This record gives sequence, structure tokens and C-alpha cells, in this order.
Amino acid sequence: MAHEKNDDDDRKGGRGGSAGGVFRGRKGCRFCADTEVVADYKDPTLLKNYLTDRGKLTPARVTGTCAKHQRALATAVRRARMIALVPFTVTGK
Repeated sequence: MAHEKNDDDDRKGGRGGSAGGVFRGRKGCRFCADTEVVADYKDPTLLKNYLTDRGKLTPARVTGTCAKHQRALATAVRRARMIALVPFTVTGK
């Protein structure tokens, strides 16, 4: 007997698949892939790539950074904030 399609097959969610879109795979850690790139507090241009528009650190699940380098990034951002290379917060309009 052939499989009959019912309304339950159209539902998204659960553990079977992605509800929001097509799963593209895990991003790799930029710091693990290229050993010359280092999370340094003296490089605000690199650190700004990992900050939101509000000045908060972007989560590792978004950037793909591994746990080891995410901790190093957080420390570098904290140090850069203390010597005013990176702002604590971004002022509004």
C-alpha cells in the first residue's frame, strides 16, 4: 500500500528537520582555520566583526567560533573596552 500524504507530513518543527529554512551545515572557526589570525585586543577592526550594532558580543552559534576562541575573543573585547578601543555601548539617536 502506498504512503498516503496527510496533514501531519506538512508540519515543520521537531527534531526531524529545520523549521526556519535549509540547514547549511556548521560554520568553521576562523581562528582554528587560519592560525595567523589571533583574537588580540589591539586589533579593533577584527573585534568589531564579532560585535552587534549595540556593542554586544555575537554568540558562538552565530559566528561559528569554537569555545576556546570564543573565550579568547570575549577577553580581548573586554580589554579593548577598558582602553577605549571598542565602545561599551553604542549611543542611540
